[in-house]
Amino acid sequence: MTRREKLLAAIRANPKGVRFADACKMRYPIEVFWSEEDEGYIAVAPDLPGASAWGKTEAGAIKELRTAVELWIKAAKKVGNPIPKPSDRSDVNYSGKFLMRVPRRLHAELAHAAKSQGISLNQYVLYLLTKGHGERAKRAA
Repeated sequence: MTRREKLLAAIRANPKGVRFADACKMRYPIEVFWSEEDEGYIAVAPDLPGASAWGKTEAGAIKELRTAVELWIKAAKKVGNPIPKPSDRSDVNYSGKFLMRVPRRLHAELAHAAKSQGISLNQYVLYLLTKGHGERAKRAA
């Protein structure tokens, strides 16, 4: 059994019995995004409600989040709340397919644009999503 598995087993068996130092060493998933409103990056630990941090850079936000996670765990421990185990995001299986409803007019405009390009509507929407997502990633960098 790995050290991480031992820590997770200890949390499952007795959430209040986990040592603070051990809980802080656990790896929680982190999500980072750009916030126009805050003019900086926001990092959140989705497994710990309310645990978030701001930074001028992605790295800065993540560094601040590590402190926020330690404080979150310390506060939970102090009041006797359970410390959730880190979620395992590696087992998420995405099919590559999703359904989305759009206004009829937008559907028609997209279909006409795809036809004028000589491609399917799915290919055209995939192109638009990929292009938009790539531009968003460039702005965030």
